Amino acid sequence: MITCPGALARIAQRQLNLATYHQLKQAGIPAGTISGRSRRGGPWQRLLPRVYLLQTGPPDTRQHALSAVLYAAHPAADPLSGSTAALTGGAALALLGIRDAPPEPLDVLVRAPRSPAAAGRVRPGSTSRWPATIQISGVPSTRPIRAAADFAARTDDPDLVRSVLANVVQGGWCHPHDLHAELRAGRIRGRPAVRAATAELVTGVRSIAEGRARDTLVATDLPAPLWNARLHGPDGAFLASPDAYWPEEGVALEIDSAEYHYTRDAWQATLHRRLRLESRGVLVASTTPGLLRDRPADVVAAVRALLALGTARPAPPAVTARGHAQLELPLPRTLPPLRLPRALPRTPPPSYAPKARDTV
Repeated sequence: MITCPGALARIAQRQLNLATYHQLKQAGIPAGTISGRSRRGGPWQRLLPRVYLLQTGPPDTRQHALSAVLYAAHPAADPLSGSTAALTGGAALALLGIRDAPPEPLDVLVRAPRSPAAAGRVRPGSTSRWPATIQISGVPSTRPIRAAADFAARTDDPDLVRSVLANVVQGGWCHPHDLHAELRAGRIRGRPAVRAATAELVTGVRSIAEGRARDTLVATDLPAPLWNARLHGPDGAFLASPDAYWPEEGVALEIDSAEYHYTRDAWQATLHRRLRLESRGVLVASTTPGLLRDRPADVVAAVRALLALGTARPAPPAVTARGHAQLELPLPRTLPPLRLPRALPRTPPPSYAPKARDTV
C-alpha cells in the first residue's frame, strides 16, 4: 500500500517516470510492494540495481541516461542536483545532438571517494576534479567540454575521437584552445589519438575529411595552408571559408561531401561560393572525402599544380584571409588572440615542382 501517492507522483513527474529504491521507501512504499510491482509483467520495471521505471512501456534514450545518473548518485542526495553524479562522455554529447557521439556506454562521473560498480551499460568513473554541471533534456550532465574530454579518455578509436572532438568544436560548444586545456588538465592529451585530434583543431581542422587532408599534405613538401580561414573581398564582404587556403598563392582546397551537397539548393550554393572565389582570382581545387581516402596522390598533384600557377602570377588575388594561424603543440598556458595581418607580405615564390631524381 502506498501511504503517500502525491510524493510518488511528484518524483515520477520530476524524474522522467524514474525513481530510486531510496526515494520509493521515503514515499512510504513497502519493500514488498516495490518487489511485487517490478516483477515480470508488473506495472514497474527494474532498469538497474535500485533504479525503477514507473511505467510498462520501454524506456527512451533520456530515461536510460537518467537511470544511469540515479544509479550512481549518492542515495541521500538529490540526484538531479548534479552534485554527486553526472552523465558525461559520448552519452552526454549524444543528448546534445552532437554528430557521431555514441549514446552508449553510459559514462557517469561520480564524486570521489565514492566508486560504484559498473552495471549493465553504465560505467561510473570516480573523480576528485568535480566539474560544473548542467541539465541536458532533464539529465544532470557535465558541460560539453568536459564530456568531450571524458569521451576521449575512454575511447580507443582514433577516427571516432577525431570526429567527435571536431563536431564539438564545430558546433560552437567550446573553443579548441579551451578543449586543449581541458584535455591537458585531465592528463589525457598525451594519448596519440587525442594529441592528433587537438593538433588539428588548434590549426582549424573541423572534420575527419579535413583531418585526412591535413595528414596527406603534411607528408609532402607543400607549404602548410590555413584551415577554415574566412576570406573577404577588398570591400570587406565575406566570400567563403574554404577547407584549406594558401594565402601567398591564392589557392583554396574545397572538400565537398555528398552528404551535405546532395540537394539541388546545396549544390547551387557550393557552385556559387566557388564562383565568388574564382571571380576574385582564387584558384580552387575540389575533392571529396572518398578521393582523399582512395586517391590522395591525385589531390596532392592538383594542389601542387595550382600552387605553381599561383606563384607565377604577378600579384596575389585581392582577398584578405582571416582565420587560424598554424600553431605547434604543446601550446603555452596563455594563448594570444589569433589574428592574421590585413595584408599578407609577398615573398619570392618557392618552387613546388617535385624534385628531379639523379639518373645514372
